[in-house]
Amino acid sequence: MFVCGRMGNRILIDRMKTFNSEKEALAGFQEKYAQLRDETSKVIVGQDEVVKNILITIFSKGHVLLIGVPGLAKTLMITTIAKALGLSYNRIQFTPDLMPSDIMGTEILDEHRQFRFVKGPVFANIVLADEINRTPPKTQSALLEAMQERSVSMAGTTHLLPNPFFVLATQNPIEQEGTYPLPEAQLDRFMFNIYLDYPSFDEEVNIVKSTIGGDLYEPKQVIDTEEILFYQKLLQRIPVADNVYRYAVRLSTITRPNTTEAHDWANKYLAWGAGPRCSQNLIIAAKCHAVLSGKVSPDIENIKEVAHSVMRHRVVKNYRAEAESIAVDTIINKFLEIG
Repeated sequence: MFVCGRMGNRILIDRMKTFNSEKEALAGFQEKYAQLRDETSKVIVGQDEVVKNILITIFSKGHVLLIGVPGLAKTLMITTIAKALGLSYNRIQFTPDLMPSDIMGTEILDEHRQFRFVKGPVFANIVLADEINRTPPKTQSALLEAMQERSVSMAGTTHLLPNPFFVLATQNPIEQEGTYPLPEAQLDRFMFNIYLDYPSFDEEVNIVKSTIGGDLYEPKQVIDTEEILFYQKLLQRIPVADNVYRYAVRLSTITRPNTTEAHDWANKYLAWGAGPRCSQNLIIAAKCHAVLSGKVSPDIENIKEVAHSVMRHRVVKNYRAEAESIAVDTIINKFLEIG
């Protein structure tokens, strides 16, 4: 059974009145996800797994770091998802001269000689931080409070961001000139790190046909904000078995080199391992993945399904791994072999 906490009681209780049971409510979530997937696929050809992972992150109240070469419709994908969700959307193009105030907002002196806060583009439900590693660390760090606290502090005043709030940041893996690597503290704020690959040959043929022939399909809204908040609260209350908790924590602890729990490959190939937020995000993401798989509670297989996206930006390879060209995903696969 799901237990209602103080936070989100009204939305959860009001919406639950439309369902006969928690199981029926979860079935409603599965139906909404299917509608979102179908609506998005009318614009985005292929990339089904990427779209699924982005939606998992949104309903899990997380953020995504998306890595892919130019021209793979990252911006179009996020715009399409935002429209299908009925959420406000802003794109921020990160450049070397971007300042924190260009993201968060600033105070101005109005005609009445009073200071007034003008909100920046971060005040939207979905924020696309395009090429986030193009801007210096000072500006990158401006997003830290927004991503963690869902608020912006300016001149001693805290301004709450819209709810729900979701950051999708993109990085280009091939253009390294003029980039600033994201600090580990900020990388850890992202629930998922998703690789966006090239489409297959047939998918690319369909992409060319659909984009050259005329106007793009305009996606329709299939869910409202209150429904999104309701399903976020509902997913938080999904029960998790103790063995699943223990597996998620063990998967994180074995990545930490030179500790008693460390895996041999962690000692051999890693300079730094995953922290407790990794364990938390494995459980949170596995809950949503389980429901979309038709389950009422996550199991170890659901943890394994989300492990690469949750872990690949939380472990740091050492020089030996770089010298031997050992990929992060290869190291994670070795960790997943534990019982």
